[in-house]
Amino acid sequence: MTSNISDTSRKVTVIGAGIVGISCALHLQQRGYDITIIDRLPPGEATSFGNAGVIATGAVVPVATPGIIKKVPSMLLDPLGPLSIRWSYLPRLMPWLRSFVRNSSPQKVEKISDALSQLLSASVEEHQLLTAGTGAEKWVRPAPYTYIYKDEQSFDKDAYVWKLRSDRGVKTQILRGGEVQEYEPALSSHYKLAVQLHDHGYILDPSQLIKTLAQHFQTAGGKLLRTKVRDFEIGPNGPERLLTDTSPLEVDVLVIAAGAWSAELATKLGSTIPLESERGYHITIDNSGVSLRGPIMSAAEKVVATPMTPGLRLAGLVEFGGLSAPPNYKRTRTLLKHAKRLFSGVNTAEFTEWMGHRPSLPDSLPVVAKSPVYPSVYYAFGHQHVGMTSGPKTGRLIAALVAGESPNIDLAPFKADRF
Repeated sequence: MTSNISDTSRKVTVIGAGIVGISCALHLQQRGYDITIIDRLPPGEATSFGNAGVIATGAVVPVATPGIIKKVPSMLLDPLGPLSIRWSYLPRLMPWLRSFVRNSSPQKVEKISDALSQLLSASVEEHQLLTAGTGAEKWVRPAPYTYIYKDEQSFDKDAYVWKLRSDRGVKTQILRGGEVQEYEPALSSHYKLAVQLHDHGYILDPSQLIKTLAQHFQTAGGKLLRTKVRDFEIGPNGPERLLTDTSPLEVDVLVIAAGAWSAELATKLGSTIPLESERGYHITIDNSGVSLRGPIMSAAEKVVATPMTPGLRLAGLVEFGGLSAPPNYKRTRTLLKHAKRLFSGVNTAEFTEWMGHRPSLPDSLPVVAKSPVYPSVYYAFGHQHVGMTSGPKTGRLIAALVAGESPNIDLAPFKADRF
């Protein structure tokens, strides 16, 4: 088998029907490839269903920054804090945590931030290009992304992360005093400073965005199969068949874009990748009485509020506990408390709650690469907090790799064998 694909009649199978998998499939389909998407769930029903929906072009700050290890105890002890760990899971998590801390040095943070900047640049335009002519355009809304602070001192404590953004060209505007509530009247008067990040946007309904894209994909001739991939039959040149819950499926070229469930598949294909689930929670409040002009990030609490078609969504929080433990919906009650702190007069009587699995790697960068083992296998997973933002560009990069082209960004930081 050759190391690139020049014959556009070749078949490509994409495992994963979230934003990344759908984006890979659409970009490959636009190039004339015959595409099949496989997932155990319908499109947009796993992690992509419940994210905060922000197109966060400025999310160039990795999760691990200098001094993070000193902040963890206070985060864990704060009942309203953004982090929790299921202690029975801690022994399994320790190798990941050690690598996470090693990636928090100033030198590594600068390099990671540079790589994120490449991946996230022009993300609103990438969404607009992907959705053009699909019927999904209506779900993409350009708007500033607003970080809020209680006072100038709280903002000054974040000087390091704002410099990381500024150094990479993220455009901002600061609002002070009454300007904050003048822009967003629903915000509590406790918030006296806000930073608007321009060239951002949000998704009015992430699940519907992906479902609409999937419908367009099928209308254009793409195949969508609902089944679980269990294993692979490996031939001399790589995987030849997928062993699924239904029947074996022959494969030619394979893209693994199964989010937090990708590591098990990659291991079976010879690549050990330290992927963990960052379990995230959301509430979506119906009839909240709150109207926002765009998404809001409470900088201290790390909670995002996004105005969506289903209601006002509050998302965030990180819980480490693996893929199989049941949700701890006490965490969503924390989000309700944050809603009342953020918005004066918010009505929280009607809400839905959800838990999902962010696919997270210890250096805050996804794997976007050809397999180092099999030339017919490509990886697109591990996007952590920026999957919705970078899904369309990831799809375009994978399509270029499959076609044997050189992508227009340096993919070395996203290699599968970097760990």
